[in-house]
Amino acid sequence: MSGIELAVLGFILMLGAIFLRMPIAIAMAVTGFLGSWIIRGNPTAVLSQMKSMSYDMFSSYSLSIVPLFLLMGQFATKSGMSKALFDAASDWLGHRRGGVAMAAVGACAGFGAVCGSSLATASTMGQVALPEMRQRGYSDALSTGVLAAGGTLGILIPPSVILVIYAILTEQNIVKMFLAALIPGILAALGYVLAVMVYVSIYPNSATTAPRVPLKQRLRSLGKVWPVVLIFGLVMGGIAADWNWSQKGVQALFTPTEGAAWGAVATGLYGLWTGGLNRKTLFECILSTASASAMIFLILLGAQLFNAFLALTQMPQVLADWISMAGYAPLTVLLVMLITYLIFGCVMDSLSMILLTIPIFFPIIESLDFGMSAEATAIWFGILALIVVEVGLITPPVGMNLFIINSMAKDIPIQRTYHGVLPFLMSDIVRVGILISFPALAIWLPQVMF
Repeated sequence: MSGIELAVLGFILMLGAIFLRMPIAIAMAVTGFLGSWIIRGNPTAVLSQMKSMSYDMFSSYSLSIVPLFLLMGQFATKSGMSKALFDAASDWLGHRRGGVAMAAVGACAGFGAVCGSSLATASTMGQVALPEMRQRGYSDALSTGVLAAGGTLGILIPPSVILVIYAILTEQNIVKMFLAALIPGILAALGYVLAVMVYVSIYPNSATTAPRVPLKQRLRSLGKVWPVVLIFGLVMGGIAADWNWSQKGVQALFTPTEGAAWGAVATGLYGLWTGGLNRKTLFECILSTASASAMIFLILLGAQLFNAFLALTQMPQVLADWISMAGYAPLTVLLVMLITYLIFGCVMDSLSMILLTIPIFFPIIESLDFGMSAEATAIWFGILALIVVEVGLITPPVGMNLFIINSMAKDIPIQRTYHGVLPFLMSDIVRVGILISFPALAIWLPQVMF
């Protein structure tokens, strides 16, 4: 059996194991170990490789940013930031038809700026916004659909753990990836607001209006969201200034890892100040962070073993060379990859999809000519991949965000949530088309800052 045949067989068997509910970290690790054993013919060599591989990975300074951003998100969840964001947005937009749903989108975007997790954003904002929308007479479809879609903003708007992992896998600059996600993240939030406006115009009975809140109260509620702005500015402003100004003689502020540490400290102090963090909740945050970090690191180790197996078979390089010689249009190849992400998103989480596909897809992307530099192409593809895997989280029938929101309102049939999320799926598809047509939306800001 040739290396290519072995790689294809291993990939199929691994997918089969995942579909049978085997943890993806175990599925990738077992496939990588057995495949490397077959090629090398010596299990001792593979075990020796695992020893050095695990040490090199887990001692990496770049990976320390992951638990820090996770801890920052945990502190943000406990500190009451989500309620402050939603209250402010609701006071400013609640008098419009569908305004509370628009406020939920804005609150999700703001919370995503300090959280970095789609599932956490969806669940946290669902607890705050869902009862309010149902109390005001919003339809079940719109209430659950907008929160499921808004949750995806948590991982697109930086800081984002998935972007960190992508940057490490493809050897890209983490700061540039964060900057590249800003404009698409803003476009996503605006697109969701537009989707709400279109939905309530088609279904006027799906939303209500509320009396206009006095300006004094609106300003007071807006003043309560200053911690989110301050922390986001501290993290993003600090790490961007480090890379942009240091070459001009200005002293660097801090690296991305130090920025994550500052963000976690600032969010934790705010939680202590508001009373959201106490001895019990602090322990819960640390335990949840440790559990999530262990899960991510185990998946990373499994992915490394699988990637080492693929490297031995030379399948990614052979596939990239074959596609280049076949003469397929680069956009055609890109669309096939994005559709693959949509399909995988129905059964897998975003991190697993990125780790599973990037070792295969990225060499192909590197071999294609999109009329940009190699770095710009890598950044652009990373943003597109991130958007599409997040779309998978709200794609019926098994999008993870759909089930999280539906679990908070068990009296609402899941079919109503499917109906409510459709306008936001259309918004995502349009946004992906715009980013494919205009790559500058993703690469312009990193180019200007650097």
